[in-house]
Amino acid sequence: MKFARRQFLQLATMAVGIPAVSRIASAEAYPTRPVRLVVGFAAGGAPDIAARLVAQWLSERLGQQFIIENRPGAGGNIATEVVVEAPADGYTLLLINLSNAVNATLYQKLKYDFIRDIAPVASISHENYGMEVHPSFPAKTVPEFISYAKANPGKLNMASPGSGTGPHMAGELFKIMAGVDMVHVPYRGSPPALTDLLAGQVQMMFSPLSSSIEYVRGGKLRALAVTTAVRSEVLPDVPTVGEFVPGYQASGWFGVGAPTKTPVEIVDRLNREINAGLADPKLKARLADLGATVFVGSPSDFAKHIAAETDKWGKVVRTANIRAD
Repeated sequence: MKFARRQFLQLATMAVGIPAVSRIASAEAYPTRPVRLVVGFAAGGAPDIAARLVAQWLSERLGQQFIIENRPGAGGNIATEVVVEAPADGYTLLLINLSNAVNATLYQKLKYDFIRDIAPVASISHENYGMEVHPSFPAKTVPEFISYAKANPGKLNMASPGSGTGPHMAGELFKIMAGVDMVHVPYRGSPPALTDLLAGQVQMMFSPLSSSIEYVRGGKLRALAVTTAVRSEVLPDVPTVGEFVPGYQASGWFGVGAPTKTPVEIVDRLNREINAGLADPKLKARLADLGATVFVGSPSDFAKHIAAETDKWGKVVRTANIRAD
């Protein structure tokens, strides 16, 4: 009888351990088929570039294709809804960016709660924005720009990749802190916004350097400043906005998320693989050449960052009284 009881307890203990072992084995085998990485913006923009760099790395490391699926619209909300509604199995991922933090306040009737419904997987990079104008624009410095804008209130058009995007919010923060009035002109992504800026159809844009740096280097756009707290290594002679508007700082950022109930073992494996990519000299150099810096951390580190950014930009949205729906 004692033997039977002891045998039963041993079997029960083994049974309890089986699910954990099974999950770990499943995570080690992951992925067994292609994975889609959904991007809420058009091809060619900064989010798309970051996603493709990471997708290529993961494809090479994990032996399955990580396929980019561009689902632009509603400031990234369409893409987010696609991922929220997808099976939580690690085969549908989301390219997270600053817009996701902004949208929590910008939109009043979202179909999801981002912090509740999306699990942070891994951060990728911080993105520098250039405060850029067409070469024909009369202002050549930030102080000159501010003076011109104050002398022409409501007459300058500020392009952006869309309402609630990082460049839009960088512009709104600048308007608040510099005390200027500009008209926001949203586009469906950075490429069409840059096209009109290059043609002189709009006067300025806070543009992701990954999308515009070659135009700046080629003299087709003039960068008056960069938006980060320190100068950019790729444009060392360009000052920061904060040198003229004390306390100003804005930067975009990118990362990867998954449906909230995705197995933690898969989340942790993706985090390890992405962090390995960010330590790779070639990928790191590629991001640096685009004006971005790697942003390494655990899923919990990324979650804390998202919460802080949601709070920061929520205040800007409320101060500027911005609404998208």
